[in-house]
Amino acid sequence: MESVILILGLLFFAFVALGVYVGVKAIGAAKRGVDRTIAQARRTVEETTLRAKSYGQVGVGGELAQLRLTLRTSMRATQEALQVGVAEDASLSESLGLFERLSVHGWELDEELKKLEREPDRATVASLLPSLKQRTERITHSADSLRWAARDRARKFTDDGLDALSAQIDVEAGALRHWTVETDEPVRGESRPQGDAGGQVQGQERGREPGSGPVDGAAQAITAPDPRLQTGYPWQKTARPETTN
Repeated sequence: MESVILILGLLFFAFVALGVYVGVKAIGAAKRGVDRTIAQARRTVEETTLRAKSYGQVGVGGELAQLRLTLRTSMRATQEALQVGVAEDASLSESLGLFERLSVHGWELDEELKKLEREPDRATVASLLPSLKQRTERITHSADSLRWAARDRARKFTDDGLDALSAQIDVEAGALRHWTVETDEPVRGESRPQGDAGGQVQGQERGREPGSGPVDGAAQAITAPDPRLQTGYPWQKTARPETTN
């Protein structure tokens, strides 16, 4: 009796522990989902603001907003392309590692541009614009190179697979177009048997007694087939023989 109570107690505590574990995992997953939603919403609002500034403002403020928008668009597109591609092609993991290192420089540049947007000394900011543009171009060029290389690699694999499939289909289509029809009738233009075989055939024809009746083929040609013996329908076609090649 005591052992039964002990087992039941252990099972109860096991179920409680399992419920707590599942609850914690569910809460963590929900929290991560909320965090991602908030981050995405914040990013959307910020990029919309940058887009409005880049088109609506002139001078230093508009140029800074355009630099940030260009940097963020390129980095986000490359990140999405590599994360999707690495799930199908493990060799992109090294490219993803390089992009993570590049993202550090991109994040530092974005933070610097954000601070310069609030800088009141516009003359100093204007003097920094050439170097800021150069840094932005270098980072975006590297990100674009990684993204297009990954896309070219994926497209190459797709083209190779399509070429192999097309070749197999061509072979199968060629095999389907080869068929053989067996017939006992001589081919047009083929000479009839000569010599002894021909004489033997002619002798058999001469030796046939008149009134002995027509041959089987002629009898079948003259006598109409009994419709009750027909097993198929009149619209059915004769099945084509399979390819022997």
